[in-house]
Amino acid sequence: MKRFAELYAELDETTKTGEKVDALAAYFSAAPPEDAAWAVHFLSGRRPKRLIAARKLAAWAMEAADVPEWLFDECYDSVGDLAETISLLLPDSGASSDLPLRHWVEERLLPLRGEDEAAQRGEVQRAWSELDGPQAYVWNKLITGSFRVGVSQSLVVRALSRVSGVDESAVAHRLMGAWDPTPRFYLRLLAADTSDADLSRPYPFFLAYALEGELESLGDAREWQAEWKWDGIRSQVIRRRGATFIWSRGEELITERFPELAHAAALLPDGTVLDGEIMPWRDGPLPFAQLQRRIGRKTLGPKILAEVPVALLAYDLLETDGVDVREQPFAWRRARLEELVRATPSAGRILLSPAVHAEDWDGVLQAHRDARARAAEGLMLKRLDAPYGVGRRKGGWWKWKVEPFTLDAVLIYAQRGHGRRASLYTDYTFGVWKDGELVPFAKAYSGLTDAEIRKVDAFVRRNTLQRFGPVRTVKPELVFELAFEGIQRSPRHKSGVAVRFPRMLRWRTDKKPEDADSLETIVGMLEAEGR
Repeated sequence: MKRFAELYAELDETTKTGEKVDALAAYFSAAPPEDAAWAVHFLSGRRPKRLIAARKLAAWAMEAADVPEWLFDECYDSVGDLAETISLLLPDSGASSDLPLRHWVEERLLPLRGEDEAAQRGEVQRAWSELDGPQAYVWNKLITGSFRVGVSQSLVVRALSRVSGVDESAVAHRLMGAWDPTPRFYLRLLAADTSDADLSRPYPFFLAYALEGELESLGDAREWQAEWKWDGIRSQVIRRRGATFIWSRGEELITERFPELAHAAALLPDGTVLDGEIMPWRDGPLPFAQLQRRIGRKTLGPKILAEVPVALLAYDLLETDGVDVREQPFAWRRARLEELVRATPSAGRILLSPAVHAEDWDGVLQAHRDARARAAEGLMLKRLDAPYGVGRRKGGWWKWKVEPFTLDAVLIYAQRGHGRRASLYTDYTFGVWKDGELVPFAKAYSGLTDAEIRKVDAFVRRNTLQRFGPVRTVKPELVFELAFEGIQRSPRHKSGVAVRFPRMLRWRTDKKPEDADSLETIVGMLEAEGR
């Protein structure tokens, strides 16, 4: 636990990628497998759900620190993070634990779930008395289910690759899908023999950067293929040894969520892996909001399956006849994908994502202009000789999205952020005008500089009108230009509309609240889209 807490501090104190990888590699080089397995688990984004309610932890911390509720609340309001607030208020125990991370997770943390409140309280307070400040901070982060430290899985992969000498793609492959943080798994993760592909395990997804520069900078247009960029769920469909598995890019096994796709995939040849986009589809794409209707349901009855049919828009072939073909040129993979889709009687559930037929960049530019009319987000540009890479890489694939919708809205609610932003008000709700009142329209938390965030935070603290739990209602004075990718009618929202990927483009200090847009403007956008 001591070394893991030190690692957490090292990672939290730097923003430099190289330093993070160095710290991770040093930890994994020295950590025993039983500790390293749990470290990989937590650092790659997997964490236990909140084991104990926040109000209980706060009450136990107040008791242990002998501080009144008002003082705890003031400290929490200043710090903004429960785990950190508790670790700062707890009296110095004078202790420091040399027990391994595995002990603290498997014997102290996870058993809390099955204990009654009295036993939980006793165990948590006992743990606080055995840990120093940094260790208690990490322990609190694990208990609250809020363990975040600014490390992506790709950095963990780089560190493990450095320690083991195994190629990054093999390490990334082994981390995909379901696994348990055991010593055996960790040793397998570092094993030199890379022929251990699990039956159900997907390949790491290849991701594209946004297009940089002009189209002509990519060279000859005949060396590229353009495709529509769809707004769905990026997925891999796997057919191996008579079984079907569907994985999302978020590493969720979603086979049961899409029974019609699983049924269609059963007709694929064994040893096939397709990469594509799950789309709500009825003779063409439906709005993403329709797909969300399915995603949010625990059970899928005949009614919702009929109302929101789906299809896989397949755009790459990663495995055929049980052979990994990711290193083959894209043109080779695409040709065989076309043959496979034509030969598979999938009842329209597995479709070939259509290519854009353009002889030159002018044709591609015209297709990009037409993308929104086709309910596409833009275009994907794929070099015909490019292999299928791992993670986000430049050069082989580029994404070229259409210009977003924009409008001006007023900040009306704010709440604190997470991680490094836990002490700042960075998550905002914006309103637009309707009949002389501001109605909530969208939430956004990205797009501002650090300096702007600090200014908005100060404004929120000075101009709070009401508090509702963590949310503050603020004076409607600040105007921001928002951007979003899509717009759809939604009876679940007070404004009657829902947007996709809202973010702040800029703080409109030149505008007054009455200059912000109205709901009527948004309805006009919907009508222009034919929705």
